[in-house]
Amino acid sequence: MKKVLFVCLGNICRSPTAHGIFEQLVQDRGLANRITVDSAGTSAWHIGKGPDSRSIQAAKKRGHHLEHLRARQVTVDDFDEFDVILAMDNSNLSDLEALRPAHFTGHLGLFLAFAKNHSESEVPDPYHDGEEGFVHVLDLVEDACDGLLQYLIEP
Repeated sequence: MKKVLFVCLGNICRSPTAHGIFEQLVQDRGLANRITVDSAGTSAWHIGKGPDSRSIQAAKKRGHHLEHLRARQVTVDDFDEFDVILAMDNSNLSDLEALRPAHFTGHLGLFLAFAKNHSESEVPDPYHDGEEGFVHVLDLVEDACDGLLQYLIEP
């Protein structure tokens, strides 16, 4: 069983988008018994809240569902729970590296390292952007989710 955690700042835009899309991809491929998915934020601002309504609407237009997700803050225990922890940007990655216990042997890195069709290294935070920012996040996340799944299921 592989366990994947997506992390952004508030866990209401980028990481729940990745969580919902990757979770659906895993289910659609019949891999739910081999891969579990979660998301979290480095901050505590939105604990218990659902994803940003703009993220929900943008995802829904492409057939993805995020409504069931709730924000939580990443903890040091997540490093014992998850094999793969993926940050949406370098700031999130820096926060995770500061929290990372010495015994963690899983993969900690940037999510877009798995993208095949985009050259960006960070998923930009669309929180202060218009609809086009949320659409761009979807483009990046869908691409990286495909690459991540390929990475996880390769022998």
